[in-house]
Amino acid sequence: MLMDASAYAGQFLTLLIIAMALGFDAFSLGLGIGLKGIRLLDILKLGVVIGLFHIIMPIGGILTGQLVSGLLGDVATLAAGVLLVLLGGHMIYSSIRGEEVQSFNHRSTVGLLVLALSVSIDAFSVGVTLGMFSANMLLTILLFGFFGGLMSMLGLLLGRKVGGKLGEYGEACGGAILLVFGVMFIL
Repeated sequence: MLMDASAYAGQFLTLLIIAMALGFDAFSLGLGIGLKGIRLLDILKLGVVIGLFHIIMPIGGILTGQLVSGLLGDVATLAAGVLLVLLGGHMIYSSIRGEEVQSFNHRSTVGLLVLALSVSIDAFSVGVTLGMFSANMLLTILLFGFFGGLMSMLGLLLGRKVGGKLGEYGEACGGAILLVFGVMFIL
């Protein structure tokens, strides 16, 4: 009985640390988007959708991890990096070109889904690994969803507050942040 409690506590601590790490990825995306300027309602909407994706993606990853090898985890992380590089590059390009180029619209359904997917796909790759180790699925998705949503909203709020002080350079700074994190995923 004592061994079961100790094993559960160890698994909880491990999942908590992983959830917070994944949440920091969501935070960085939120910070980048928030620097462009964002309404409070959009912050709530993005946070909820990112939180939901941080639930859905690890479920798929855990189920996949039970079926395939760890190779897919590396591919998913690479895809997350490429998406962040593309989003960051587009934001930088949009800020340089000004009004001539339509900026990435996080308010559209497609834009919202792409943003949530780009920051949540790493939760899929982690889920693959956790699936191979038979981690507690309910605990995993609750922690991942909570920290993904919370950290993205905190990043959006901080970016919104700082973005007003950066003026027209806010979008370029946000794009640079996304670009750097994307490159870090790729490398």
